[in-house]
Amino acid sequence: MWIALGNYLFIFFARICDVSLMTLRTLMIVRGQRVYAAVIGFFEAVIYIVALNKIFTDLDNPLNLLFYAGGFAAGNYVGSFLEEKLAVGVLTVQVITMKAPLDLTKKLRKKGFGVTVIDGRGKEGTRYILQIILRRKAVKQLRCIIDEWDKEAFWTIFDARTTKGGIFLRKGK
Repeated sequence: MWIALGNYLFIFFARICDVSLMTLRTLMIVRGQRVYAAVIGFFEAVIYIVALNKIFTDLDNPLNLLFYAGGFAAGNYVGSFLEEKLAVGVLTVQVITMKAPLDLTKKLRKKGFGVTVIDGRGKEGTRYILQIILRRKAVKQLRCIIDEWDKEAFWTIFDARTTKGGIFLRKGK
């Protein structure tokens, strides 16, 4: 009985690991991080084959399938959680505020963010679009500043696959 339980748990946790790695690998590919994706893919494949081997050694056991599927589901959750915590990559944030946008620009620049101001034309006239390119780890800090400034501000966040130059938030700011 203990051996069977050990096999079920092995299958479950192996699937969590390989699906989590699959999630991270996919995101690395989308972000243009091919080397990281390749390394992650190597370990993902090894774990997947080992887990699959455990399933194929006892195909008549429905609990193997249950733990395999459960590990897959949990792996999706764990993988997305890990990706969020790692916060790898660069984002473009566009902000439109009706509350003194140029003053917000000054505040953001004092906090170390690079901000480009673009004139935009909306339904109700000219608006300033504040464009900030930043590392994903700084998004929470930026959102706090914007929400403190104007809870009604409109903002969008896009993945920036590649960037060159620019001003990024300096450490310690």
